[in-house]
Amino acid sequence: MEIAIALGAAVAGLIVGYFIRKVQISNQVNSIEARVSRALDEAKSKEKEILLEAKSKAMEIVEQGKKTEEEFRNKIISVEERLTKKESDLERKVNDAEKLKEGLNASKTEIEKTKDEMRQLKQKQLEQLQKISGLNNEEAKKVLLDATEKSMKDELALLTHKLLNAARDDADKKAREIVSMAIQRCASEVTSEQTTTAVTLPSEEMKGRIIGKEGRNIRTFEQMLGVEVIVDDTPDAVIISGFNSVRRHIAKIALEKLIQDGRIHPAKIEEATEKAKKEVSEMIREAGEQAVYELGIANFPPKLVQLVGRLKFRTSYGQNVLKHSVEMAKLAALIAEEVGADVLTVKQGALLHDIGKALDQDMEGTHVEIGKQIAQKFNLPEKIVNAIEAHHGDVEYTSIEAAIVDAADNISGSRPGARRDTYENYVARLEELENLAHGFEGVEKVYAIQAGREIRVFVKPEKVDDWSATKLARDIANKIEQDLKYPGEIRVMVIRETRVIEYAR
Repeated sequence: MEIAIALGAAVAGLIVGYFIRKVQISNQVNSIEARVSRALDEAKSKEKEILLEAKSKAMEIVEQGKKTEEEFRNKIISVEERLTKKESDLERKVNDAEKLKEGLNASKTEIEKTKDEMRQLKQKQLEQLQKISGLNNEEAKKVLLDATEKSMKDELALLTHKLLNAARDDADKKAREIVSMAIQRCASEVTSEQTTTAVTLPSEEMKGRIIGKEGRNIRTFEQMLGVEVIVDDTPDAVIISGFNSVRRHIAKIALEKLIQDGRIHPAKIEEATEKAKKEVSEMIREAGEQAVYELGIANFPPKLVQLVGRLKFRTSYGQNVLKHSVEMAKLAALIAEEVGADVLTVKQGALLHDIGKALDQDMEGTHVEIGKQIAQKFNLPEKIVNAIEAHHGDVEYTSIEAAIVDAADNISGSRPGARRDTYENYVARLEELENLAHGFEGVEKVYAIQAGREIRVFVKPEKVDDWSATKLARDIANKIEQDLKYPGEIRVMVIRETRVIEYAR
């Protein structure tokens, strides 16, 4: 009985345990399913977030691409505008060249026709002369040369006699002038004026603003300031080109103001131009006042002082004209004290000797002619007027003060470092001078010395006599004047010597 009860209890325990285990397993399954469900929900949520983020990045990439495309399109438009402008300029230049070529061809035809007529006329004249004189060409040439030689010898003898008499009559005055003029035998001036100014830009984008829509800004700027703005491939820079240095400086200041402001349009250009003009005018006035104050000159009218200040923006062979004038005024004052001349007159003459360069870019005529007109307009003394018009040897000195001004001009211009010259230009100039003298018959050797201010020509004594040597020197000097461009004067020395060599054995 007990065994049966025990067996029943065991069976009942197994059944109860089975059901309990089944409930536990069911609970575990439900728990796993719940976790799986939560994981799926989280995965779907992350999937949505990733999709949204991907769409956002895709939109950003598309916007950036559109922006880049727009910038590239603007650059292409800018390049096309520049190319169109250059193409039109090139076409205009080609048309001008064609017109010039046609004109030259017509002139050439006319010249050839005139030459033929002149040859025929010359031949007829020669034939008539031969009939009248009964001489052929060679005989007529010999007669003419003999007569010319005799005439030249007589003229030279008469001129020498007059010069010697004049020197004896006024020896003291001539001696003082010679001492002053001897100082000037050391001038060398070779270089070229600059006509361009570079303006630095903060970025390449600024070139487009300067040009403006369809070139509106750059045209306005050029018309108002009288310069040319060159916008080329030079990185971060534009070039201002113009012959007038004052206008070029005003344009530089105006353009720098526009770049700094950033707003570039016709109204702003006009405003910047007026400000730049006032600024440069003030600089000119201050420079002129400083120059006259430094030299102790107190009787110049304000307008003349303003003209002196304009020389601050002029250069001559690389040398600033205002600094050069002040420097030579000090030199001239020292020379005047030594020789007993009027110190104040030479100071004023030296400061104003190149005053014509203040206006020679705006007026016709040489700076000497313009300077003379300015001096006469302000009723300056005659000695100062003569110093201005005689400092390039165009007229004779009427006073010792004018000679001193000329001497000081050459001293200031020829001191080391005052004026620029490239080695290549220097050598080419001397070679050209030597080759010119070599072209004459009887010349053996030619040497250019004193930086091209003097040439020494050695001739063959058996081919050139003493009279021919004098004539050769004059012919070489005339040839130099006709064919070469040079400052000051060039001394031509012809040397003829006979050497007899024998050996004692």
